[in-house]
Amino acid sequence: MMKTSILRQAAAARVALTARPAQVAFRASSRTLAFSRPSRSVAAVYRSTPSLRLYSSESAAEQPSSDAAPGLITRFEDLSRLNVHEHLVRAITQDMKYETMTDVQAMTISPALLGKDVVAQAKTGTGKTLAFLVPVIQRIIAADPDLARPSRGRKTCDNIRAIIMSPTRELAEQIGVEARRLCRGTGVIVQTAVGGTQKNMMLRRTRIEGCHLMVATPGRLHDLLSDPTSGIAAPKLAALVLDEADRMLEVGFKEELKNILDYLPDRTVVPRQTLLYSATLPKNVVGVARQFINPTNFEFVQTVKADEVPTHERVPQFIVPCRGFENIAPTLLELIRREGSSEGRPMKAIVFLPTTASVMTYSRIFSRLRYDDRSIPYIYEIHSKLAQGQRSRSADNFRQASSAILFSSDVSARGMDFPNVTHVIQVHLPRDRDTYIHRIGRTGRAGKEGKAYLLASDIEIPVARDRLPGLPIQRCTDLESASIDVSRASTLPESFTQIQQASDKVDYGMKQDCYRAFLVGAFTDLDKYELVTECNNLAKYTWGMDQPPAVPPSTIRNLGVTRGLRIADSPTPRYSRDGSYGGARDGRDGRGGRGDDFERMERLAENDGRRGARKPPPTF
Repeated sequence: MMKTSILRQAAAARVALTARPAQVAFRASSRTLAFSRPSRSVAAVYRSTPSLRLYSSESAAEQPSSDAAPGLITRFEDLSRLNVHEHLVRAITQDMKYETMTDVQAMTISPALLGKDVVAQAKTGTGKTLAFLVPVIQRIIAADPDLARPSRGRKTCDNIRAIIMSPTRELAEQIGVEARRLCRGTGVIVQTAVGGTQKNMMLRRTRIEGCHLMVATPGRLHDLLSDPTSGIAAPKLAALVLDEADRMLEVGFKEELKNILDYLPDRTVVPRQTLLYSATLPKNVVGVARQFINPTNFEFVQTVKADEVPTHERVPQFIVPCRGFENIAPTLLELIRREGSSEGRPMKAIVFLPTTASVMTYSRIFSRLRYDDRSIPYIYEIHSKLAQGQRSRSADNFRQASSAILFSSDVSARGMDFPNVTHVIQVHLPRDRDTYIHRIGRTGRAGKEGKAYLLASDIEIPVARDRLPGLPIQRCTDLESASIDVSRASTLPESFTQIQQASDKVDYGMKQDCYRAFLVGAFTDLDKYELVTECNNLAKYTWGMDQPPAVPPSTIRNLGVTRGLRIADSPTPRYSRDGSYGGARDGRDGRGGRGDDFERMERLAENDGRRGARKPPPTF
């Protein structure tokens, strides 16, 4: 039995977590969605502690280390005292211009340089990347001093000395960029291997250039190591890093992590250092740690301070109740215009949507709007349907922009470093509380101010109360577009007509995919009949369609309802990855449907005993 058991630490934390006072129940008369805050009772510690707190939030700002333990190195220029090579120190202090270490850097670099395994619970945005790159690269150079300087010798791809695993392509690319900056004056070669890119091209480059440090997503790494023709091997592997371990398990890499161990050299034969970083330490992460960490030679580092206010409590948060799905896009446009003109700095916002199809649809609509209105910031998008090169370009362009809007699925919600984000806007409810918090973590970083908005329809509000407890969310009611009854209003705000005109330019197949995705999977906790009505109103009043998009029989089966839906009887024309459409654009799916389909379905819905007029909006 090891003296410092990771499992006991996490178990004690879970016990402490369940002992917290019950959270304050939601009250309808309140102007906030929730008042209670999780208790914070554990100070930052260097070694293992029986009162370890499971911390589920995303990171606060990058703050320099302020309460470091006596004797710890806290300035990068002092790394030479720990025998870090001068080329690395120069790269950090002169090229990157970093001076003072953050807590996680000060508390993990020293033990890692000594060769100890490290388990670190640290939030995103606290400088974890440099915390593991410095010791990993230094130990590569220490093992082969010739790598301290650029070399023209023979390059191979079967001499990998260190592997860094990251859960997403974007974060892996970001780590790779940082690693190359750090290795610029050395002979250490860094390669990045992620899904969504051409495997053969990556292998060709690696065979030509060689590889000492590989940054990879678990899926692509497993693919390379298990492929005997790839030539990728690590018989001398000396270091393994698991970054965002909890996120890797969340997105389904458990089996890959387990199998990757089978392709690595036995650490009892080839000694290997493991560094594991995670924002939370649930039981499954502890299980992974037990598989990868040497229990006789490791340090546990926890950098969450008892008096530290996390980002999601420092960033003002607002929920905007919208009468229906058809109000949300106009409300978003009104919000962007208001915040962009009222703030004292350029607006740089990330807009999160629940599905890839909705990301594509919204980004096309707002790109069309910007074509006529240059006051709207530049529009970028990131989602799983884009090729990796396109995703990387969007991320780089948004990162470098002073004013822009990034429409995104949750692929960029965690780990990505986008500086100076002023607003996070969530359109419709996130799938859970942690996702909501992770998204907010993209703003209010590095001590800067930020705002967070959640746009939700009235039928989502009761779910929001259950899904987002313990968060200081205030109600926002001063956006005109949010509360208008579109079906009865004689005149509508300009935002509605502009959204509808822009939507008319968006390919029908894209809107059809968005409609289907909203029906199945995106809103699992809503009444199905109300959901169909909301989606039909979206198609009618926002997209300007004379009838809702047709859905295949499989959607009917998955949804479990038929009333209000139009069933497709032929394959739907598709659009290409770049959004160009290969079929009819009249919104009728090639069926020549009648223009009164919406009205007929609405009458049927009203006659259904389970359906009636739209319910009054809930109050806060």
